[in-house]
Amino acid sequence: MDDALTNDQSQYLTFHLAGEEYAVAILKVKEIIEYGTLTVVPQTPPSIRGVINLRGNVVPVVDLALRFGVPQSPITNRTCIIIVEVDFGAEPAVMGIIADSVSQVVEFAPSEILAPPSFGTRVKVDFLQGMGKSDKKFSLILNIDKVLSIDEIKVTSPTQRARLERTLKMELSE
Repeated sequence: MDDALTNDQSQYLTFHLAGEEYAVAILKVKEIIEYGTLTVVPQTPPSIRGVINLRGNVVPVVDLALRFGVPQSPITNRTCIIIVEVDFGAEPAVMGIIADSVSQVVEFAPSEILAPPSFGTRVKVDFLQGMGKSDKKFSLILNIDKVLSIDEIKVTSPTQRARLERTLKMELSE
């Protein structure tokens, strides 16, 4: 296997949210942008805070704090939107996630990634790939495809589901 590919597969972007450190695979991260104005889309789940225009594309923005059931953090000058690419079946989609702050890119060796805990986290175990250990702290490694899947986002009505799918299809078609 190519060494560069092996290194990329163990690199993660770490970020903070509601006092916890999370990580997402660097290959899923497209860019990090400053938090700006969001356009609210009526009748979408509360965790979908709105959409942004990213170079002419409609990008839904998810507040992971609300998604995980913790209080929403205040917006500060360090709040940002991490643009990620998630797999929605046949085609990938671009979505944004709100982070209180971005920390750094870290590399975890396979021996430094532990199984997700079955208790004590604010996040469903299904949403975790594991826990990355660096020094004396842990980062919760998210399976961003599961966290942001349409089935997992609390879409409570067929109308909400259709509206979200239309928004995502607009982004995919451009």
